[in-house]
Amino acid sequence: MAASERMPARLSWPALALVVFWAVVLGAVSVAVIVLALLGAPSAPAPVAGGAAVPASAGAAPAGDNPAGATRARENGPGVAIAPPDAALTEPAPDYPGAVLPRIGPGGVAPRTLYAGGSDPKDRRPRLGLVLGGIGLSLAESRAAIDDLPAAVTLAFSPYAADPAPLLAAARARGHEILLSLPLEPQNYPLNDAGPETLLTGAPAAENARRLEWVLSRITGYAGTIGALDGLHGERFAAQTVNFTLLQRDLAQRGLFYIDPRPGAPPPSEIPGRAIDLVVDAPPSEAAISAALDQLAERALAHGSALGLADLPRPVTVARIAAWAGTLASHGLALVPASALIVMPPATTGKSEMVTHGE
Repeated sequence: MAASERMPARLSWPALALVVFWAVVLGAVSVAVIVLALLGAPSAPAPVAGGAAVPASAGAAPAGDNPAGATRARENGPGVAIAPPDAALTEPAPDYPGAVLPRIGPGGVAPRTLYAGGSDPKDRRPRLGLVLGGIGLSLAESRAAIDDLPAAVTLAFSPYAADPAPLLAAARARGHEILLSLPLEPQNYPLNDAGPETLLTGAPAAENARRLEWVLSRITGYAGTIGALDGLHGERFAAQTVNFTLLQRDLAQRGLFYIDPRPGAPPPSEIPGRAIDLVVDAPPSEAAISAALDQLAERALAHGSALGLADLPRPVTVARIAAWAGTLASHGLALVPASALIVMPPATTGKSEMVTHGE
């Protein structure tokens, strides 16, 4: 046999190139399959109470775990856990080392948006909100309110609460929107006294500024404020136009909203907010509370929305609210957090002066 007949035929250059091409493709596919197998399937959003799902960024991490600049808006829905305090939405409190104050974060994300309670914007039923104050003063009563009331009930924490952290965590996990109560000079002061850090009509601006800083630094992760504390509603302070205006401007610049606890008061002029329509636990008897809650529901049906206030989480108050809330859907009403009912203030001109910078 000739030598040329014993040797295999050589591949032409086009054929050799084709073989190399397919070898590279098959190798790349094999590597991709191995990498995907090592990585595994993508994780699903973490579930929260009620079966809803939230992004990982809205989990229950402790305050300060979110790095500055990591803040982003979240999608709120009924019963969804409230976002944990974000360091990007805080700044140091000048007079209280280690404490922080709320502020508007990167990209314009405000506390009133990030920490708002969940509601369904597509729900066209008349809306009704309820704020329950005095949270943090009695551990047992506060815990009962957090556990027994619907998530749409907004909870107002007292700045004088001794150990609010566990209650705040529990309230966020349940989806309760959180407000901070402001101690403002009430009627018949000093017979009626809102505590040692009350903002007073006769105090120097610098002293009121220090007191406000102390109050705002007591808790973190709240969406707004309310001028109600332990059944007192700050009437005298709110009636002093200059001080009240500066207070609103400071709160607005910090990205908060304000609920005026004086029934029928005009909407806040310098800050997103609303006045309440009715105090439902004055007097705090079962019959009176039931009647007031029914009146609040009737107002919502007549006007499209209504906002009520219960000053303290007494057992009778919590029990009546829980029973009443269970009937609202059958009457065509939607229970929503206070933030769902706020209105924006009229456009203002000029630079806002902050009361915390008073002279």
